[in-house]
Amino acid sequence: MQKITRDALIEKAAALLENGTVSAVLGWKRGEFDYDVTPAVFNSIDEMKEGFVWNDFCGANFSKYLVSKTKKAEGKILVFLKPCDTYSFNQLLTEHRFDREKVYAVGIPCEGMADIDKIREIAGDGISKIECGEKITVTTLYADEPVVIECEKVLEGRCESCKSKAHVAYDELMGDEGEVLDSNRFDEVARLEAMSAEERFAFWQNELSKCIRCNACRDICPACTCEKCVFGNPNSGVENKAISDSFEEKMFHIIRAFHVAGRCTDCGECSRVCPQNIPLHLLNRKFIKDINSFYGEYQAGAEVGSRAPLVNYTTEDLEPGEVFAKGE
Repeated sequence: MQKITRDALIEKAAALLENGTVSAVLGWKRGEFDYDVTPAVFNSIDEMKEGFVWNDFCGANFSKYLVSKTKKAEGKILVFLKPCDTYSFNQLLTEHRFDREKVYAVGIPCEGMADIDKIREIAGDGISKIECGEKITVTTLYADEPVVIECEKVLEGRCESCKSKAHVAYDELMGDEGEVLDSNRFDEVARLEAMSAEERFAFWQNELSKCIRCNACRDICPACTCEKCVFGNPNSGVENKAISDSFEEKMFHIIRAFHVAGRCTDCGECSRVCPQNIPLHLLNRKFIKDINSFYGEYQAGAEVGSRAPLVNYTTEDLEPGEVFAKGE
């Protein structure tokens, strides 16, 4: 699926390491399984040749990792950024969360990432090997022959409604630049809005009651970079990771959605890492849709230094009563 090859990325990293432009590389490595790809720091080209991975499971948004990695780095860190990652990159720069001078960003094209759950629905359980290419070939313990799957059939949900194939930040670009897309990403939000209040409550009650308070959504979110989260503070009264009543788990996600409103770039990482497959990104997309409707279209991270409507007060701002009058 991916048009830029692993060898091309290693070659680029090798050149930048050898000429001293960077001292380390933030990339991907294989986990326990072929589809279990995780971020890693490589300090030499030998390490990259041995463990670097680039395939249809490299979905991790590296922007947030730069917050901690640049603090420890002695030189510049090379980071490969997919188009959607660059919006979070810019937003974090706007919030002064890492030193731009310590990063060398290389933009790489992305045709979308694969959803392992969709692959399991087609190939079954017991996956022992996955090979990525023009198609995805899956070998399982329970089938005599590998299953070959069209990549488009197993795209992650966020990739099905990708907002942009264009990068908004980089020092160097590999491959052809894409375009901002006329995305259908608000279609599901509109479907929820068309429900009655009782239907929406039932939908979110069903989804959010699955939450096990693992905090994976918070930990992966590029907009959540507080050094001490209120949900990790034993003196806050809300530190508990297990639900305390029938509504507590809902408040966690609602509060978090309000916290990132106007700053969320719609990268979809929250839903990608959720072990319960809760569509958390829909909460954020609802806020994004409303901001666009009430204040004019705004895309967080499109430009470094841009001020979100919620923090940029004007006398023409919408009043709460006007929102209620519209039935929103």
